Amino acid sequence: MSQSGKPVSEVRNDLTSGGILNKLLLVALPIMGTQLIQMSYNLTDMFWLGRLSAGAVAASGTCGLFMWLSMSLLMVGRMGAEIGVSQHLGKGDPDTARRYSENSVMASFALGAAYGAAMVVFRRPLVAFFNIQEPEIVAMAESYLALVGIGVPFSFVTSALVGTFNAAGNSRVPFVVNGVGLAINMILDPIMIFPMGMGLAGAAVATVVAQAVSCAALVFVTLRGSRRPFARYRLLSKPDFTILKRIVVWSAPICAESAFFTFMAMVTSRMVSPFGETALATGRIGSQIESLTWLIGGGFGSALVSFMGQNYGAGKWTRVRRGFSISIWTMAVYGIAVTVLLLAAGGAMFWIFLPDPEVRDLGIRYMQALAVCQLPQCLEAVSSGTFRGTGRTLPSSLVSVLSNVLRVTLAAVGVRMFGVMGVWGAISLTAALRGIASLTWYLVDSRKQPKQDTPPQSADAVTAV
Repeated sequence: MSQSGKPVSEVRNDLTSGGILNKLLLVALPIMGTQLIQMSYNLTDMFWLGRLSAGAVAASGTCGLFMWLSMSLLMVGRMGAEIGVSQHLGKGDPDTARRYSENSVMASFALGAAYGAAMVVFRRPLVAFFNIQEPEIVAMAESYLALVGIGVPFSFVTSALVGTFNAAGNSRVPFVVNGVGLAINMILDPIMIFPMGMGLAGAAVATVVAQAVSCAALVFVTLRGSRRPFARYRLLSKPDFTILKRIVVWSAPICAESAFFTFMAMVTSRMVSPFGETALATGRIGSQIESLTWLIGGGFGSALVSFMGQNYGAGKWTRVRRGFSISIWTMAVYGIAVTVLLLAAGGAMFWIFLPDPEVRDLGIRYMQALAVCQLPQCLEAVSSGTFRGTGRTLPSSLVSVLSNVLRVTLAAVGVRMFGVMGVWGAISLTAALRGIASLTWYLVDSRKQPKQDTPPQSADAVTAV
């Protein structure tokens, strides 16, 4: 009962019955919308910073890599909530599902606070890693990194709560909350960058304010909202070390994958930095345009984690297989569409964010290189989401780590032979190989799945391999 005496409704979406495509889209579309909102955060910054200078774009891009690195820790809470909550709801055990969410949020806050503090304290040696030659870009990057570090704990807690709502099949609430954050960011960005004269620092402050508001709103909805997944929820409770251990087992391969991916991206960015701010700005803008694939693919993959988790917990293997098949065809169509878009309109998209002919020409070649990997990345999102939903987080993570070792090796050779295009070509080729390898692994592994539905699975008995 609520304080007003009215019964509290626990809003969940049962993904173990009904039309598979309808259920998937019901969860996936709001998640994709949330991912588009996240992309819009970045594109809004790029749009206004491109009007400021190419140096501002390069500086924010350098700091963006450390935000990518934070994903390796952010995924602890996100995966703990998505896997633990979805599997136990599918099993019919909402109390344990709630405890997984509560422990995921506590772990997220602790990790976010530690990482954010490290960004602030060690901003100078972190920026120095990239060996940027222009002192003004270094100064801007150090200031930007210190400011965005303040917002890291907010984004970590938000991610764990988003994972909770997604796992319960109620992804519309995070979509609305993040939409409010985007609106705030879009309003504050130009005001703080130009009229207030804060420049790049203004973009950082606008982002932090938006993150804080989104986090506060999602906490309120979780505790008091009429559409919360659990009637009783405690942000501060006694840690359950058995649950925390399971969360670590699930998330460790994903965290290692994310950290290694970002570190390798830093290495390749260091290879690009001697080519100047134009190449750095091109890479920054290009990665945001390409996020049409990996953010949307990641959103669909998150929906699959929830769908597969609930059906795995319920022992419904027929729906697991059918869900995978439907998802592959859906994402294949999307991957082909993005490939065509990058080839046909890559230059025009660059011009929107940085109206510089030199950047546009380099951007066209960058988009042509990246077009090769868009379809495989979409297929990888499906296989990875299916693996994770059933508690097997190691396969796709191992493939990612190995592909990144190959990426840096090929980039080191390519930069000597073809300059900056050698680096970007290596990135695209290894991304394509990673997608193909992940899909192949799942197709082979899926032959071991039960042919018929089984009794509800025990999530705690799932191994990470």
